[in-house]
Amino acid sequence: MTSNSQIIIQDIRADFERMLEYVTGEEARRATADATERGLFKMLIQMGLKLLILFFEMRSQSASREKLSLPDGSVAYYHRDTPRQYVSIFGKLHFARPYFYRRGQDGQAPLDAELSLGEDCYSDLVREVHDYLSVHGVYHKACEIVGRLLGLTLSTRALQSNMAEDAADVSNYYDQKPAPASESEAEILVIQADGKGVPLILEKAKPDKVRLGKGEKHGRKKEAIVTSLYSIAPAPRPPEQVIASYYDQISLSQPAQPQNKHLWATLDGKDAALRRLSTQVQRRIGKHIRHKIALCDGCSALQARLAKYFPDFIQILDFIHANEYLWKVANALFGETDERRVDWMKQHTLQLLSGKTKRLIAEFRRLAKQPKMRKNTRSQLLITANYFERNLPFMDYPTYLAHGYPIASGVIEGACRHLVKDRCELSGMRWSQSGAESLLRLRAVAENNDWDEYHAYRKQQRHLRLYG
Repeated sequence: MTSNSQIIIQDIRADFERMLEYVTGEEARRATADATERGLFKMLIQMGLKLLILFFEMRSQSASREKLSLPDGSVAYYHRDTPRQYVSIFGKLHFARPYFYRRGQDGQAPLDAELSLGEDCYSDLVREVHDYLSVHGVYHKACEIVGRLLGLTLSTRALQSNMAEDAADVSNYYDQKPAPASESEAEILVIQADGKGVPLILEKAKPDKVRLGKGEKHGRKKEAIVTSLYSIAPAPRPPEQVIASYYDQISLSQPAQPQNKHLWATLDGKDAALRRLSTQVQRRIGKHIRHKIALCDGCSALQARLAKYFPDFIQILDFIHANEYLWKVANALFGETDERRVDWMKQHTLQLLSGKTKRLIAEFRRLAKQPKMRKNTRSQLLITANYFERNLPFMDYPTYLAHGYPIASGVIEGACRHLVKDRCELSGMRWSQSGAESLLRLRAVAENNDWDEYHAYRKQQRHLRLYG
């Protein structure tokens, strides 16, 4: 043990004695709990930094300075101890480690591999804390929170750069992650897909205008395709039970819960999102899966692609979207404050769920032909009739309910909101496509409860890339 290590140890012991005095001494008898807690936290941070410095000092002392055998059979010789900066959760520090060199080859510091250090100066804990705060809130607030608690300053640019690097292994992580155990799955496998706009920064061909013209914007939106995959137990129920639950908030039984839910969002387009979803689906198919369901909101582009990538899935039009078209008709016929709307909606929703959609289509078209019908009402009647007619193949609700299939895409609607909208559409927010993609990948990791497992995988892969 060197004299420097002895000095650090003595200093740490003295700090510990000061902390004991701080909580047991005369002043502690008059101190408030808040003041004591704050002072103790600051002292512990300072002691943590000294302990970490001691750790690096001891590892550097024990590191070999004998000649280093290289993979090609040649030998590199110890040249000097070279310093390295390390930004830890306790603060910044520097430590020296042995450096080996051979003419015509890159120098090496073997201790970096032993410590599994990254290429930059930031510790993995610092990166993960900032990443976690950033996937749930804005970047500058993540920096402010860490700065306020720990006195550690990190620029938003460095944070975004770290996030991009930390998100690079997310796809590979999910490619290698084993499928859920069959005993943890239910018998209905459900996929859903939907889109949510993300405001992007326009490529600048010329400087920004001082004042925008009518209809002009600084950016544009690009659709993030959100997908979900889960299994669920069948829950057979009659149409009347759905009506009671939806309109009267009466639940006659505990609803089945999604099992092993997996969410994803990407700006790479519908085909890229569904190809990836197809890969995830194939890994979860087995004898335990008896039914395969695809829920969609009626977007024809998504429906066509779902049929292409999942030809053996039963496509179902989301009941909530279908019912919204009924609400539009009710509002057009009665107005938005007329009490008759609810009874009309219950009656027509029951027809919808009872397989009488063709009767509804005929009724709406007959009403639209009445000579005294207002233009706006006629237009809405025809829009709804056309929407129902186009989606008739996906509206066999009596069969779906009898088999216990889910008929509402609440999972994907919620995912569009909390996975994309709640983070990417805050006031004044605009993104580069690559920046938004990195954020969405890490946000999916957090939403899927894979945070710790993913970062363990990320560190392992980084070590292999850097050190073999």
